[in-house]
Amino acid sequence: MTDDDAAIRHEILELLPRLRRFARSLTRHAADADDVLQSALEKALARLGSWQRGTRLDSWMFTIVRNTWLDEVRARARHGTVDALDAALETVPAPASGVDETLAVQQAMGTLPEEQRSALLLVLVEGLAYREAADVLGIPIGTLTSRLARGREALQRALDATVERP
Repeated sequence: MTDDDAAIRHEILELLPRLRRFARSLTRHAADADDVLQSALEKALARLGSWQRGTRLDSWMFTIVRNTWLDEVRARARHGTVDALDAALETVPAPASGVDETLAVQQAMGTLPEEQRSALLLVLVEGLAYREAADVLGIPIGTLTSRLARGREALQRALDATVERP
């Protein structure tokens, strides 16, 4: 392993919290997120030579995580695997009165469709530029901006509903 490869591996290690957060956003389940992240890391390390120097390593890794999750979703669909937890997560309960704002935001994010949740996470949480986020998601930039607008509105509605509860 060259010094350059070691440096890239170190950068990937530094990205792990962000990658795990993104995987968790996609899967909405900690164990699934860990499995997806592990598979994505294996793929990335095996294909380290395909990463183009001078491009953003985080965008490349987010793309691998997303594609790994999509592969998993397709495999589950082919095999008819239905996870009871996935079904339960379709209706995330609203937070109780007095719950910390962070938890309220996390739960509200959990109610969003995957497309909106991923767009919001990449742009607002991870700080990717619109073009980079669109590339990670494999969509045109106009589609990304549309998903961001709809996601922000839905998130605000979900948070407003939480605040209005007695």
